[in-house]
Amino acid sequence: MLASADNGKAENGNCESLANLTSIATSYSGSIAEHTALKLAVCLGCEELRRPVLAEAHFDSCVLSFLSATSVSTDEFQVFGPSDPIVAELGGEATLPCSLFPVMSVENMELRWYRTRFSEAIFVYRNQQEQKKEQMAEYLGRTSLVKDQFHQGKAAVRIHKVWISDSGKYVCFFKRGLFYEEAILELKVAVVGSVPEVHIKGPEDGGVCVVCMTSGWYPKPQVQWRDSRGERLPASSENHTEDDEGLFSMKTTLVVRDSSLGNVTCSTFNPILGQEKAMGMFIPEPFFPQASPWMPAFAVSVTMMGLLVLGSCCLFRREHLSKLQLWQEWENLQYEQESFQKTKEAALKTTSILQEELDRRKAAYRAAWRKAQLYADWRKEHFQAWSVTLDPDSAHPILAISQDRMSVTWKDTTMCLDGLYCVLGTEGISSGRCYWEVKIQNGDSSTWTLGVWREDVEKQGWYSECPKRGFWTVGRSSSGYWAYIDRGRASLSLRQAPQSVGVFVDYSEGDISFYNMSDMSHIFSFHEASFSGTLFPYFRLKSGDVSMILSSEEFPVPISILPSLKESLCSQREGLTLDSRVVDSLPEEESQLLPLPSDILPP
Repeated sequence: MLASADNGKAENGNCESLANLTSIATSYSGSIAEHTALKLAVCLGCEELRRPVLAEAHFDSCVLSFLSATSVSTDEFQVFGPSDPIVAELGGEATLPCSLFPVMSVENMELRWYRTRFSEAIFVYRNQQEQKKEQMAEYLGRTSLVKDQFHQGKAAVRIHKVWISDSGKYVCFFKRGLFYEEAILELKVAVVGSVPEVHIKGPEDGGVCVVCMTSGWYPKPQVQWRDSRGERLPASSENHTEDDEGLFSMKTTLVVRDSSLGNVTCSTFNPILGQEKAMGMFIPEPFFPQASPWMPAFAVSVTMMGLLVLGSCCLFRREHLSKLQLWQEWENLQYEQESFQKTKEAALKTTSILQEELDRRKAAYRAAWRKAQLYADWRKEHFQAWSVTLDPDSAHPILAISQDRMSVTWKDTTMCLDGLYCVLGTEGISSGRCYWEVKIQNGDSSTWTLGVWREDVEKQGWYSECPKRGFWTVGRSSSGYWAYIDRGRASLSLRQAPQSVGVFVDYSEGDISFYNMSDMSHIFSFHEASFSGTLFPYFRLKSGDVSMILSSEEFPVPISILPSLKESLCSQREGLTLDSRVVDSLPEEESQLLPLPSDILPP
């Protein structure tokens, strides 16, 4: 506690003057309890308590001596505040309490809570009423005085709707007549942010790069990677950003090179609130880079072929040698050829085993790929681009269809109506797999719906766009993005507002999936839908200056594929799960041994 007094303050017993007391107290950087003990030490002559580190037993004995003193003036008092920092959450409430000793009523006192300077008042109480003219502008309407313990010498200011800028030191000032005292308090504001988002970025530095992102924290949180045993893993990189409200966003990466590690967990910890949020990620073994089994065989082949060529050159250079020497050289080469043949047979046996394992994995992947929510650029490999045009006969009169029947918008954008203003595609779907892309202009500020409509469904009057009524749709309303299911609406959390939406229909499997073509991410899927009859593309404009444009552009292929390996790679992509990038290639044909020249064969 930091004490101060004016020239009219009386000295008490053997206490030093208040100016000396203040200079001694402020020379220590300890807690409020240490400053209180120092002041009592000066007043009571406890010299051994003037050290920077105060012993608790000495402090207690000095306080007891002070309480038992009978020479304390009735006009004098001391102000105490909490020794530990006050913790509050962003947007909540914080109470800054102070109390007097000895106990006396503070109802007729002047009370002030201020920041670093006396003029920076957050609350002023004088003449039994609040003095708003002396209050800082940012605290107007956000503070209130707690009076229920005035007669017990206690008062507090409550701060409502706490801001980040409210963190810091405060001083509570109590004045009675010409005598006044102060106490220092500290307020710490903290916020627990979002649950970390963890995803696999891809191969990097001989391992798999995993990324963790979280936002909305204050103060800056502590981010750690841990394995399945709870042991810490060193991060590859870490950076943070601070938004306009002072909240921190964190991004950290980890490169995992041990394929047996399995699970990794990203945890974010708020040191003030002592709260933690964590998210785990399982890394399958196929994600790790694997050495090709054909590299050793290829190296042996190149080495042996080099030896054969070298041997042939030596034979031509040494034509002057006798037939016996040439025969011995040929025998050596034949021995090496036999060794190479054995190596080749072993490699072919290994190839057969690997091929069997590859076929088994392909079969398992083909059985599971349809249930995986793959990225759009992978899924489109198995779907046919569907040429869709709009049917003007099915369009509502208020909708305008372009001349090429590839876009729809409002005829009058100034009208504010609420109705079922929809249009259908002309081409129906009754089998196979197909997809089309819809570009949405001003979609993030309007309401709209798009998807698939079953032909035999009645579309007159008001109707519900849900699967049991023959609609499989997603869209945007004033409250966000939704998928319309039988039980109502399912809220969609999108990383990026879609400027273009891809619709994928697998008629035989009963699967309809929607993708954000802006970042190739999955939006929502209707699995095991019951189809009967022909399906038509469905477009509905609800409100806002929104347009839908059918795209005839082909989706980009993410990687270049050699013609000789295209069939093999496409088969492998059927087995990929979410975020996977595993490609198994087939071995090339083995090179044969060079024949031995006939002119060096023995007769």
